[in-house]
Amino acid sequence: MGAYRSVVVDTTQSPNAKLRPVPISTVKMEDGFWEPRLKLMRDVTLPSQYDIIEETGRLDNFRRASGKIGGDFKGAYFNDSDVYKWLEGVCLALAYRKDPNLESLADKAIAEIAAAQDEDGYLDTFFTFERKKERWENLRDMHELYCAGHLFHAAVAHHRATGKKTLLNVAVRLADHLCSVFGPEGRPGTPGHPEPEMALVELYRETGRGEYLKLAQFFLDQRGRGVIGGSPYHIDHKPFRELEEVVGHAVRSLYLNGGATDIYMETGDETVMAALERLWRNMAERRIYVTGGVGARHSGEAFGDDYELPNLRAYAETCAAVANVLWNWRMLLAKTEARFADLVELALYNGALSGISSDGKGYFYSNPLSDRGRTRRQPWFDCACCPTNIVRLIGYVPGYIYTTSEEGIWVHLYASNTAEVFLKGRKIRITQRTDYPWEGDVEVGIEPEDEEEFSVFLRIPGWCEGADVSVGGEVASGVGPGYFEVRRRWRKGDRVGLSMPMRPELLTSHPWVESNTGKVAIRRGPIVYCLEQADNPAADVWNIEVNPYAPLRANFRSDLLGGVVVVEGEAVACDTGAWKGKLYQPLKAVSALRRPLKFTAVPYYAWANREPGPMAVWARSS
Repeated sequence: MGAYRSVVVDTTQSPNAKLRPVPISTVKMEDGFWEPRLKLMRDVTLPSQYDIIEETGRLDNFRRASGKIGGDFKGAYFNDSDVYKWLEGVCLALAYRKDPNLESLADKAIAEIAAAQDEDGYLDTFFTFERKKERWENLRDMHELYCAGHLFHAAVAHHRATGKKTLLNVAVRLADHLCSVFGPEGRPGTPGHPEPEMALVELYRETGRGEYLKLAQFFLDQRGRGVIGGSPYHIDHKPFRELEEVVGHAVRSLYLNGGATDIYMETGDETVMAALERLWRNMAERRIYVTGGVGARHSGEAFGDDYELPNLRAYAETCAAVANVLWNWRMLLAKTEARFADLVELALYNGALSGISSDGKGYFYSNPLSDRGRTRRQPWFDCACCPTNIVRLIGYVPGYIYTTSEEGIWVHLYASNTAEVFLKGRKIRITQRTDYPWEGDVEVGIEPEDEEEFSVFLRIPGWCEGADVSVGGEVASGVGPGYFEVRRRWRKGDRVGLSMPMRPELLTSHPWVESNTGKVAIRRGPIVYCLEQADNPAADVWNIEVNPYAPLRANFRSDLLGGVVVVEGEAVACDTGAWKGKLYQPLKAVSALRRPLKFTAVPYYAWANREPGPMAVWARSS
């Protein structure tokens, strides 16, 4: 037990998963992209979030429920979930590196949670005292099951990181209560906000109690029967196995898909996987932003129609990008296909990471792809799902780098680190040396304790137009996207070299994405770029038209935004002064009102960390 099992999704015994996890605790990141962010989360973000959780009364709600204090319930009815997500983030940080201060904060919070639990195992601080008779009466709207799911995730993470059962015991009592209330022999029902499906399966994996898996299946099978109203917003309009497209509230939709994938990995139900494949292709081919963000509409925080991907009014909630990562990680574990890892990487580096500021104390709820300088990160929200979700995601990163299978070791993400991976009971030391995501060269060191044969699978990202892989004096050139297998008898000191060309390139959209007609976006490696006013004082970035025929140049700037590669190129700017007092005029009157200039683009995740000003991911192309 204890730290060695500090995995993100434990497919160790899942009969229909093809990949097995590598514990967070056995991966140590080194200076580069992710280690400073893990440190910032540990030293700044998690402690500051604890202070806010106290200041906003979220922990007082537990004290009130246990009878320690009086007064009214504070905040939104689902505020318990923010405490649980924060706790999971703390536990992931503890799995990665022990921290007495964080562990003390976690213990304090857990003590308040445990004291608030009812004798029958029920736990939701909104439904105490005056609201006790309302329990389980409105599954569609009131988030009781959603809050329970986040408690289960936090409890499993705490047990895996510390070996303690203080929170796991609370979770088991609540899960047993759920099993006594819902099911074929109990009440019908399904979560109005999916999430418990993933959590129940993970609690089953941690405890071995099959009734938790059965309850997750029951909740999935209850959908489309109208028990929570039958709306597409709640993904309740059809049985899950009949779904053809991602609809409704984006976070709900992708959390549901993540839970269904977990259920598939335990049961092998191919009708579930067939639905998941349809949903994935609909999202990946028609309903995802270039940043990996999802959810086009502010109304209902929802997916839009096919190709409905507005920029200025994009919702692209941080939680939805996190959910995109969670689902695709599970699909990768189930199927070993690089397309899923590509989306993990895309959303991780872009649509999700933009949700937190460079100082670790500010957050985006929505992530527009175009802005006039009005959108700024906030220190907190009344609905604080996104701040507490992004810390979970950053904490998962060390556990996303490697997995194993019967054939060998899989390398999914590239970052400088040292790891101990166990393959069929034998320890293998792996090292990565790289400046990724800024450079595409990676050296992977493989050091088994004894000489042995196995495969190393290297992910060649979908954005890479041809990689070179070298090992033992042999070079494979022009390797295309997917997983490249290197099989040999490995000895201590063996090295694999991976070189991925990382050239800036212009992207264009499907012609039916009306918002992007005549526009281009910039990508280099896994990073999507934007034009921000702070770097382009010569013209309003909304007026810049990129020259598609001029070369793009990449330069590392150590003095900018914590150290980033910027992309520079040539463009022209439209003189909007000629439009003063006019909304329309003949094309011939304005076609010459352009002047040449040079532009600088920065990573999208880093925008809005400086003075306010216009921003655009998609720029007009001259």
